[in-house]
Amino acid sequence: MEFYFAPLVGVTGYVYRNVHRELYPGIEKYFAPFISPNEQGVCKSKEMRDILPKNNEGTKMIPQILTNNVEYFRETAKQLLHFGYEEINLNLGCPSAPLVKRGRGSGFLARREELKYFLEEITKIQGMRLSIKTRLGKDNPEEIYELMKIFNGVPLEELIIHARVQQDFYKNTPNMEVFKEAVAMSRHPICYNGDIFTIEDYHAFVRDCPNVTKVMLGRGLLNTPDMVTKLAYGEETEVPGIRAFHDRIYEVYKQEITGESHILNRMKQFWFYLNHNAIVNNPSWNLVKECDSIEAYDAIVEQVIAAREE
Repeated sequence: MEFYFAPLVGVTGYVYRNVHRELYPGIEKYFAPFISPNEQGVCKSKEMRDILPKNNEGTKMIPQILTNNVEYFRETAKQLLHFGYEEINLNLGCPSAPLVKRGRGSGFLARREELKYFLEEITKIQGMRLSIKTRLGKDNPEEIYELMKIFNGVPLEELIIHARVQQDFYKNTPNMEVFKEAVAMSRHPICYNGDIFTIEDYHAFVRDCPNVTKVMLGRGLLNTPDMVTKLAYGEETEVPGIRAFHDRIYEVYKQEITGESHILNRMKQFWFYLNHNAIVNNPSWNLVKECDSIEAYDAIVEQVIAAREE
């Protein structure tokens, strides 16, 4: 099995990716949060910083573009190829309502003729391997049947399928029956994404889909950072604990980020997702959430870590 780390805007930037890779081996590919380019192929400064090769040394990172404009994609791809990236991922899965209204992310899935033309044009870019992260559709999972015809018509590195539709966001249960039908239809390698939060979830997926050999995890890894290491090397494998992960990422954020409030916001995100499965009335999260300064955070962090390790 190959394991991928899903992107999450504002959370899994290069600091998080690099620290996670240092401490928890086993991830084949880390996907960067999406770049949203303009007509010059120029992205925001924070997006640029996240994908600079010097900030991703040693990490197999795949940049991701979110757009429905051929020229925007083409210009951004040229820049990424210049940086040395060979694979670029197209985001057709983001369920954000403002993006969907503009026909981007999973909103693009409802514009099949436009999508077909878009894919035919961008796959002409020389030297680029294209992968796609998609959902089963925008409104109905059965949309994937027509979408697979489009995907099968162009050369792809692989197809990553989140087994929900846009309307689901991250609620409801992934539609495994339709996902398996999409796998059977595909001429491209398929990677599964959706609701693998525990080792038990992973083993259940393998039993249900034994022919799928690639899995992308997102929220499950944010909650349990060592999960893939234990899956890849054995559940009894000794790995650094949450204390080591926290201390290292906190140290690097303080080196890389200017402004106390920005550092504190990143650490609040760290604890939010680390406690995601028990976020309601979670004592550790409540302590962090109430911090209004680095001094306050430092004063309670030992208590928070001890509570997490109990």
